[in-house]
Amino acid sequence: MEHSVEAAIGRSALRIETGHVAKQASGSVWLRVGDTILLAAATMSDTARPEIDFFPLTCDYEERKYAVGKIPGGFVKRGGRPTEKAILTSRLIDRPLRPLFPNGLRNEVQIIVTTLSIDHDNLSDIWAVVAASAALMVSDIPWNGPVGAVRMGRINGELIVNPTLAEIDESDLDLIVAGTEQAVIMVEAGAKEVSEADILAAIEVAHGVIRQQCAAQNELAASVARTKREVALHKPDEELLAVVRERCADDIKQAVQNPDKAAREAGIELLKEEIVERLAAEFPERESDLAEATEKVVKEQIRRLILDEHIRPDGRKTDEIRPITCEAGILPRVHGSGLFTRGQTQVLTALTLGSSDDTQTVDGLEADTEKRYMHFYNFPPYSVGETRPLRGPGRREIGHGALAERALFPMIPEKDDFPYALLLTSEVLESNGSTSMASVCASTLALMDAGVRIKAPVAGVAMGLMSDGDRFAVLTDIQGMEDFSGDMDFKVAGTEKGITALQLDTKIQGIPHEVLIQALEQARSGRLFILQKILETIPEPRPGMSMYAPRIITLLINPEKIGEVIGPGGKMVKKIEAETGADISIEQDGKVFIACANAAGGEKAADMVRAITADVEIGAIYNGKVTRIIGMGAFVEFLPGKDGLVHISRLAEQHIRRPEDVVHIGDELRVRVIEVDSQGRVNLSAIHLDEPFDPSATGSRPGRPPMPDRNRGGRPGPYRPAGAPEPPEDEAPRARFRPKR
Repeated sequence: MEHSVEAAIGRSALRIETGHVAKQASGSVWLRVGDTILLAAATMSDTARPEIDFFPLTCDYEERKYAVGKIPGGFVKRGGRPTEKAILTSRLIDRPLRPLFPNGLRNEVQIIVTTLSIDHDNLSDIWAVVAASAALMVSDIPWNGPVGAVRMGRINGELIVNPTLAEIDESDLDLIVAGTEQAVIMVEAGAKEVSEADILAAIEVAHGVIRQQCAAQNELAASVARTKREVALHKPDEELLAVVRERCADDIKQAVQNPDKAAREAGIELLKEEIVERLAAEFPERESDLAEATEKVVKEQIRRLILDEHIRPDGRKTDEIRPITCEAGILPRVHGSGLFTRGQTQVLTALTLGSSDDTQTVDGLEADTEKRYMHFYNFPPYSVGETRPLRGPGRREIGHGALAERALFPMIPEKDDFPYALLLTSEVLESNGSTSMASVCASTLALMDAGVRIKAPVAGVAMGLMSDGDRFAVLTDIQGMEDFSGDMDFKVAGTEKGITALQLDTKIQGIPHEVLIQALEQARSGRLFILQKILETIPEPRPGMSMYAPRIITLLINPEKIGEVIGPGGKMVKKIEAETGADISIEQDGKVFIACANAAGGEKAADMVRAITADVEIGAIYNGKVTRIIGMGAFVEFLPGKDGLVHISRLAEQHIRRPEDVVHIGDELRVRVIEVDSQGRVNLSAIHLDEPFDPSATGSRPGRPPMPDRNRGGRPGPYRPAGAPEPPEDEAPRARFRPKR
């Protein structure tokens, strides 16, 4: 049976339908906003997965190029791995939905959102979250939803609900908020130094819209009236929990209070094994249940230590940051490098500068763009003391790299001021919490070390939360154990003036507003503290760039002369690149970017481009080279790619029969421009004919008869300067036609 619901959400008309398509899924919906149409299907397996200790949820956002009327580029038209945008959107769907599933669910749940039609006024990522939520609401899958998602922009201080793609380009805020009717669950944002107060105001407005989305989904679910499936939930054995708490809590409490991560984890593992071995005789064949109960008591003791005694596992206060060291310029051949260490979290970032040819082409559903600033994040297994096969970057690596990239993007100089492509690569060398924010700090060091005039340095810090329902403690600079045992991971990056990026994830069903206020304030204090440490190491960008970095020269030429610089089939630009070693990129507006590994080559290439595009002036003198000889004279290249004819009469002071008598191909010749005709052809004169030049007498020189009119059948004879002797008789010019005998 088909059901539908409609609602006005901000400036958009939302319609959600179910029961018409994909009816074999546990739940599916067809969501339409404007011309954006998404199909969301949620499915759950019939049985639980054995021998796992986590909830197996998979969320996939499937991009289809037909949704925007495109055929995929490249040789493989079917498409390959998901794009970065698809991966980030899949994470965006997962993060607000996961906390609302019942604890102990071990059945596999898969949610697939497919793009069927996309318009640029209704961006699909936030509506994918709403569609996934609606599919769960009409399904028989147990879930404590619904969830709504809203994007907030701000132009000239005015907040905009679900801005269009064009409005986002003008906005100083790109904020995505997801949550239930009761509380906010997830926040994702990029901003241009927006204050904490303005972020909170935008979240408040977004939550009001989320309530409207949730009301529409509740209405749809009520009309469907689907009964939720009874599922066996995995729960720890309460008897074993009570025994471990009573007999081992004090030992566990002591074990978790070790500031060294490796020693602490090793000690806790040994203690777990000892507890299981100690209780195995009393509870035979229940070793796995004992290990699970011990793990749960470890988390409980960490929470009690923080909430009851206000002591963190490493002895810090709740708002205290671990010891920080910063180093810049530690890689001699790299264009810029920075090493940031905070406690046992350490990230090395390397910056590589390139030309505009090194930009990344993004073939997306919304728009085809080029990225000149990129950030890659790598998380090798040795950073956490593990071994595993090396594969391509996973969703976590893609997400962390995108967050660090977003944090620094507003501070990167504009292309007109700094015409380089920039690639930052962050290598996690050691991990114990918040490596993404450490990547932001290391990237700031690398950029400043490279001499990039960033608008302001950026730092980041991760906030955590411990709560028992009644009490809560906000933690600054969380480490791995606190993240694993806590309720929130709230990453905040920015400058001294304001926030540039943030990301909030929770394990509980919403964050109270007062917690957000306190977390943002503690994050601001922590951010300013870290910025001071960075500036103590490198107070400002270095005055010069690395000697190994390419030099880029920017020229602005007349767009009508772009063809002259490129030449037929690219002949001219290839010639310049071959002679100078430079890479040349030309844009349609006449901007020319010349990149070269050495300054001399770059300047030479720039001079050649300037010469090609320079206007030829009557009377100007040039040094040229003979490139071609014909009967009536010699062609001389007096500017790169531009030549002119020196008539035989203007090659020498004395009469000559052939141009080869005085010049040969490759000879250098100093010439003066005497005429540029209506077709742009240039006539030249050898400079040694040093007679006074009259620009008005084009086509002739003082003291010479005018050139005869060829249309009347005359043939010009050799021209001689005034006073020159007559040529010998055997060198007299021959008639054009011989008389008939």
